Amino acid sequence: MLDKRAPDAVRSKFAGPPLDFQEHLKRIEAAGLLVRIERAVNKDTELHPLVRWQFQGGLAEDERRAFLFTNVVDGQGRRYDVPVAIGALAASARIYAVGMGCPVEEIGDAWIRAIANPIAAIKATSAPCQEVVIKGDALRRPDGGLKAFPVPISTPGYDAAPYLTATLCITQDPETGIRNMGTYRAALKATDRLGVRMGARPGGAGGYLHWQKYRKLKQPMPIAIVVGCAPVVMFTGPQKLPIDCDEMAVAGALAGSPIRVVKALTVDLDVPADAELVVEGLIDPELLEPEGPFGESHGHVALEGYNMSMQVTAITHKRAPVFASILSEVTPSESSVMKRVAYEPRFLAHLRDTLAIKGVRRVAMHEPLSNLRKVIFVQFAPGVPRTEIWRALHAAASLQADCGKYVIGVSEDIDPENPDAVFWSLAYRANPIEDVFIAPYRSAGHGPKSGGPGEESTMLIDATQKTPDPPISLPKREFMERARTLWQELGLPPLKVREPWHGYSLGDWDDVWDVYASRAVAGQWEATGKETFARRRAGLTPETPVKSVKE
Repeated sequence: MLDKRAPDAVRSKFAGPPLDFQEHLKRIEAAGLLVRIERAVNKDTELHPLVRWQFQGGLAEDERRAFLFTNVVDGQGRRYDVPVAIGALAASARIYAVGMGCPVEEIGDAWIRAIANPIAAIKATSAPCQEVVIKGDALRRPDGGLKAFPVPISTPGYDAAPYLTATLCITQDPETGIRNMGTYRAALKATDRLGVRMGARPGGAGGYLHWQKYRKLKQPMPIAIVVGCAPVVMFTGPQKLPIDCDEMAVAGALAGSPIRVVKALTVDLDVPADAELVVEGLIDPELLEPEGPFGESHGHVALEGYNMSMQVTAITHKRAPVFASILSEVTPSESSVMKRVAYEPRFLAHLRDTLAIKGVRRVAMHEPLSNLRKVIFVQFAPGVPRTEIWRALHAAASLQADCGKYVIGVSEDIDPENPDAVFWSLAYRANPIEDVFIAPYRSAGHGPKSGGPGEESTMLIDATQKTPDPPISLPKREFMERARTLWQELGLPPLKVREPWHGYSLGDWDDVWDVYASRAVAGQWEATGKETFARRRAGLTPETPVKSVKE
């Protein structure tokens, strides 16, 4: 049940951004964008697969809804008092717009203004996020600590544990004091321990760059993981803002007023005072722990890799919190919508306004399966000079390191969201010897690690499977079939099933990961955590594939 102390009056969905997650839930419910599920739903086997069907079932984006589960159980029959919200941040652009407090078409401009005119956070005189404090022995009780919360399994059948997904991971540069807020996954390993993955690709995630500095100092890195807060704060995590940008100040600009923050109880970091739940702790500067497998947004399961080991020092939360989770894995997903509605207008503004390229009508990122970043379409008005077209294509491929492996220019009459029209345009409007340019030395970016790290190019390429790959990161068939039955029993909209709608092996999978996944859905993930804890290794870089290290 939503916190009764949240504002009673449900304001217009565009009356400014909601500054509290539960207020946001009230607004999207008032707008008809939230579905309450009151029957018992298993967080380990049913919750994510059920919501996944609105993405895999052929529903139009406007038909997607946020879900609030008020009767959550786990694989061992435990019932939780805390409800779970999923899809509440960005199941659709309309839901995202409610969180931003503006119409969909104004989202891009809102981001551009906020980045240019940040508003610093202010210290709060009250902290709802610290109404309940769990520390010391309470963290280590068999059913206490992290285990007391209804953390779902995102990809049943493949994931090794429940994961925190709707995270805002706050860290601080030990040299400059600059704060970073990123959305990174965190696997439950014990009641007081998490396995945290921060991207170690070239350039690295902000939190990873901070960890490198703590590693040199031989000091543990303080971290606070926020789960559920004002959407404008949560939205800063996935946006890949400049490394020296204070995301909390950008969030303040989006909100139109300073974000209220409070000092965490056990680490020297500021956290949003109105957050639902905060997990505080320290990340080991040297020892890395096997983490994964976990279904990833690039469309494959991320295989087991060495990542950061976080010792939890405290958990604080509201008296009546709502647990937030996001749907990632195969796109489209909540995660990809959250990026698309902000990335596309930012790319368009870069080409049209910053670089003053004439005739650029639209930038569209291909979302289904390919996860936005790899394929970008730039749409041009008639008569744009060839020089301007090529300047735009190069610029779109270079704005962000992980975006633009394929950049395709199309005319105004081609809808980038219609693949048949795009293929027609490629077949009859492009001469490969004249109209294709291949640029080397591109970062591989976000993708499966089976082939190991390396470089890519901006190019046209045969995209068929050549080598064994990790499984498709969807729940296994039996879980999706059960969820489809549950979907029908709940009287939800008819599904339009499309392939792929369940996970299946593509050759790169070890039997031990089946054991991990089986334990996870049976609520026995702590056994896996004990095993991976014993396998911790020093001298490695985060995301080192476990199978590449001799044990």
